[in-house]
Amino acid sequence: MPADKILVDSSITSKNQSGVQSLEIGLSILDVLIDRNEPMMLKDIAEAMQMHPAKSHRYLVSLIRKNYARKLDDGRYGLGDRVNALASLGHTELNQNNLLARLTQVATEIKDTLNCGVQIAKWFSEGPIIIQSVEPDSPISIITRIGSRMPLTTSATGQLFASYQPDAVIQPLVTAEWHTSNTVADMSEKWQHFTQLQAKIRTQGYATVTGDMLMGINAITLPVILPQFASSAAKPSTSSDKTAGEGLPLEYAITIIGTTEQLPMSEQHNVVKQILAIAQRYQIA
Repeated sequence: MPADKILVDSSITSKNQSGVQSLEIGLSILDVLIDRNEPMMLKDIAEAMQMHPAKSHRYLVSLIRKNYARKLDDGRYGLGDRVNALASLGHTELNQNNLLARLTQVATEIKDTLNCGVQIAKWFSEGPIIIQSVEPDSPISIITRIGSRMPLTTSATGQLFASYQPDAVIQPLVTAEWHTSNTVADMSEKWQHFTQLQAKIRTQGYATVTGDMLMGINAITLPVILPQFASSAAKPSTSSDKTAGEGLPLEYAITIIGTTEQLPMSEQHNVVKQILAIAQRYQIA
């Protein structure tokens, strides 16, 4: 990390910050939803906040836009996918062990072995979201943090998930990333190339990118295979069987991030072997 960046960060943290009142109010409303842990009516949220319902509603609209909250068909408000992404593994157990704790152990051991950053992602309806991040001892500039949604076309995390989800789910999301400025013929050609990439990833069992998101930063993403799905995950998926119970029911993935020196693509096969050896000891590969 550049020295001037460190100085700037230090100067900021050394000051007494007044904060942003509107942000604090919005987070307080989110706290109400989290503490109640069930959908609430607007009037109940407003009462808990001691705030006029119309004002509460404005904050809820912003939380919904960022997917931290959602509005149900019956008019109540609940937690959105971004909050659930951070909390879901905290309540999930696999063979009496907390899955997030297990994945974090794997990520930490990979970080110690390769001295690279490691991130854990989970698939949600909007795409893969980072739910845990383990920083390397030597800092590298990574802009993706917990809660970040990873692009399907330019990130190793996204490409891996896109290779194991049904095309009916993936194609609209991928098309949205490419925008609508392309002609129908261009979009068709790009999708054809992307399906070839999907097939390659399923065959080799992992995805890689070299500076696609950040110049000079490489990434390798491997699927997390849980024991109850091991038998179905053993057979390769095709475009027609990328659904749960028929190919790999991919919910989680681990991504290793490093500079070209830390994570050279010429050594990717050896790196993958090291990662798989660690993952297998924890029964997630």
